[in-house]
Amino acid sequence: MSLRNNRLTTEEYNAHFSDIHPPFEIHSAALVEANRCLFCYDAPCTKSCPTSIDVPKFIKQITTENLKGAAYTILSANIMGGGCSKVCPVEKLCEGACVYNLLEEEAIPIAKLQRYATERAIREKWPLFTRQPSNGKRVAVIGAGPAGLSCAHALSREGVDVTIYEKESKGGGLMTYGIAAYKVTPQFCQEEVDYIISLGGINVLYNMQLGKDVLLEILQQQYDAVYLAYGVGLARQLSIAGEQLNGVVDAIHFIYEIRTKGYPEVPVGESVAVIGMGMTAIDAATQAKRLGAKDVTLVYRRTEAEMPCTETELNIAKLDGCKIIWLAAPKEITGENGQVKQLVCEMMRLDERKSPVGTGELITLNVDMVIKATGQLPYTMASPQIDNDHGKVLINEHAATSLPGVFAGGDCVNGGKEVVDAVQAGKEGAKAILQYLIGE
Repeated sequence: MSLRNNRLTTEEYNAHFSDIHPPFEIHSAALVEANRCLFCYDAPCTKSCPTSIDVPKFIKQITTENLKGAAYTILSANIMGGGCSKVCPVEKLCEGACVYNLLEEEAIPIAKLQRYATERAIREKWPLFTRQPSNGKRVAVIGAGPAGLSCAHALSREGVDVTIYEKESKGGGLMTYGIAAYKVTPQFCQEEVDYIISLGGINVLYNMQLGKDVLLEILQQQYDAVYLAYGVGLARQLSIAGEQLNGVVDAIHFIYEIRTKGYPEVPVGESVAVIGMGMTAIDAATQAKRLGAKDVTLVYRRTEAEMPCTETELNIAKLDGCKIIWLAAPKEITGENGQVKQLVCEMMRLDERKSPVGTGELITLNVDMVIKATGQLPYTMASPQIDNDHGKVLINEHAATSLPGVFAGGDCVNGGKEVVDAVQAGKEGAKAILQYLIGE
């Protein structure tokens, strides 16, 4: 057993990484589902959306053939509403709150309708928003991910000139580099970024890393305000023997490779173990299987009741043939000639506080690849002067950091949540910055 790339044919790669949630193919199909909506007063679907998209309104606009109106309703609340329609865990947000669930009927396919209303607007760059004349204020945004793009778009609409500094060669952040390829394509991610910056007043400088290519202290001098939105991305280590063997990779890097290279270029093992049960773990496991791994096993130290991923995500892994071992924690990775050969795990039990406790019983998995997906850590702090909690930037109720004129939001503050949460953080950051600039 060993890591190999180019395991499948071109046709197999295309089939394995095709859209997992196909869109409505015909207009009438969308109308049928839209007309099922009860258009609830004080709608629970809207209340469950972190960006407060008026779901009944945009669905009603679809039923009246007002697609541009529907797109505006969505994108004015969530400028990345197109991408979120593909990657949001809607089963625990809008669709999970749909009143049809109480009637034991299928929930309205809100995400699919949202995608239907936004994809054409993004692809054709419908000019749904206008920018106020430049007011002379300049803001630097660090990171062209969901939080940074959301903040930049909201600021630019009010006439603020924004420069985004992005360490990668493309924008989109987590959407572009950190999500399973069968959920959202790199092409769509690029289209969405292009749509957001087509408003004008937003300049993106790529391959510019904070602390290396640009310094926060310099940005503070050059701009009226700075918004930090650089996210997270450092993999949490297992801290066990054998972690440095060939074949041990972190899920973030594994998914990044899939997103930046052609599928045949990414090596994968014959038998793969994935440590963790969050969304990233599921993405890593399913994509390892779809790259040609024969066996993929997810290892989680708690039970299904405590798993961070949703049941929908877990079912994707099960349908792909991934195996699951509950109540097991990695103890040691053994190898031969520098290559992974086995993963040794200790069986666990949960105490009264639901914390995993070792039982002393060991199990051994014969594997040639171990993917670590046990959480992410914030990047190195942008400035040691900023107050932080183990790397997470601390902000007040106005999204302001401990440094004057420096604001922050998204994963670098909360440690990692959903894309839609980052978009909302960007909106809140823009509002706080505008109040700060007016106050000046």
